[in-house]
Amino acid sequence: MHPMLNIAVKAARRAGNIINRASTDLSHLKIQSKSANDYVTEVDRAAEAAIIDVLQDAYPGHGILAEERGAAGAGAEAEYQWIIDPLDGTTNFIHGFTQYAVSIALARNGIVDQAVVFDPVANDLYTASRGAGAYLNERRIRVSKRVRMNEALVGTGFPFREFDNIDAYLAMFREVAQKTAGIRRPGSAALDLAYLAAGRYDAFWELGLKPWDMAAGTLLVQEAGGLVSDLAGDSAFLATGNIVAGTPKIFGQLLPIIQRHKPAAVAA
Repeated sequence: MHPMLNIAVKAARRAGNIINRASTDLSHLKIQSKSANDYVTEVDRAAEAAIIDVLQDAYPGHGILAEERGAAGAGAEAEYQWIIDPLDGTTNFIHGFTQYAVSIALARNGIVDQAVVFDPVANDLYTASRGAGAYLNERRIRVSKRVRMNEALVGTGFPFREFDNIDAYLAMFREVAQKTAGIRRPGSAALDLAYLAAGRYDAFWELGLKPWDMAAGTLLVQEAGGLVSDLAGDSAFLATGNIVAGTPKIFGQLLPIIQRHKPAAVAA
């Protein structure tokens, strides 16, 4: 395992321990609302602090982009930047709905190089290094071999921060629902992308994500043989927040559906 990935795994497991301990007594959880339907808990903050401690201890010169803390450390000009979501799926966590994960990615000059998604409930560790494949608990994973859209299981995320584009999204949803075996929406983009990499989904799309929601997951998908793009079919998904991903064959059938309903105001 790449030494930087090793450190990320250590950080993710430490955060997972904090999350698992807190999950046993949700009644005492302190919750704040950042904005409509966007929550932060003391667990998010404690997990993020633990991750940053591990990373900065090992690599004090690296930049940090974290959900709760924003940009820190050496900042945006650093060659290496860690992109961290300490608890992707906070709303699920608050409700005791066990779909959430720790997501840690390392970008080098803006390109994601290392990725960890850790599911602390299942104790499942998804890892990838650019050019070296994707793994689940140290076993190589690949996207599914499905090629027919009508047999595909597709993951998505409903808009939850802003609802300006809800009609366009629902039009996408309607067409995808009619042309596939089913749509799933568990509520953690990081885990959704990990599931796609492991062959549990055949495709995934979502609008309006933040970089920390998907930085690690997108590398997992690419290293597992899948394709990832923004709504224009290009690679600016981290910048635009819009993502379409899938097995090569299903991706090619899903992207035109999503593009057909793309709202004019949305960046690709």
